[in-house]
Amino acid sequence: MPAQRKKLANPVDGRTRCKWAATDPLLAAYHDTEWGVPIHTDAGHLERMSLEVFQCGLSWKIVLVKRASFRDRFEGFDPKRVARFGRREINRLAEDPSIIRNRRKIEAIVQNARVFLDLAEGHGSYRKWLAGQPADTPRQVAALYPLFRRTFRFMGPETTKCYLMGIGKIAPPHDRTCWCFQASR
Repeated sequence: MPAQRKKLANPVDGRTRCKWAATDPLLAAYHDTEWGVPIHTDAGHLERMSLEVFQCGLSWKIVLVKRASFRDRFEGFDPKRVARFGRREINRLAEDPSIIRNRRKIEAIVQNARVFLDLAEGHGSYRKWLAGQPADTPRQVAALYPLFRRTFRFMGPETTKCYLMGIGKIAPPHDRTCWCFQASR
C-alpha cells in the first residue's frame, strides 16, 4: 500500500486514515481491521500472499471486491487443497470472470501453495518458518526480499514488502495523522 501524507477523514465515521483508505468503505475496513495485523493460520497467510500477487499492477480495491470469489475458487486458500490444483483447475480459474484471470498469477498461487507445504514439512507450518525469519532491523528486512523472490513465485521486493507489512511482520507506514498511527504511540 502506498503511504501518502495527507489528512483525510472518512465521510462515514469521521476517522482520519491513511490517504489510500480514507474515502472508500471497503479500503477503510481493510485498513482498520487487517492491514498490519498478524495472521495465525497458513491458509490466512496463503490468502494474503495471493491477494498481493493478484494486486500487482492493479488497484487494491479491485482485489478486495473480488476477495470472496477468490476465497471460494481457491477453496479457502487451504494450502493442501490449492497445491493439488492441476491443469484443469487452472484452466477453469483462468476463465472465471469473478476473479482476476491472469494465468501466470494463478499458476504462481498453486506453486506457492506447494512451497507452503514443503516449508510446513520442514518447520511444522509455513507460519513457523516465517516466524523464524528475523525482521527486526533494516538489514534483516532487506534480506527477506531475495529470500522470498527465490522461494516463491511472483514475490518480488515490492510485493514481498507489501505482504510483510500487510501481515504485520514489518510495521506498515501509517500516515502520521492516521488514527492507527496515533493509537500505536
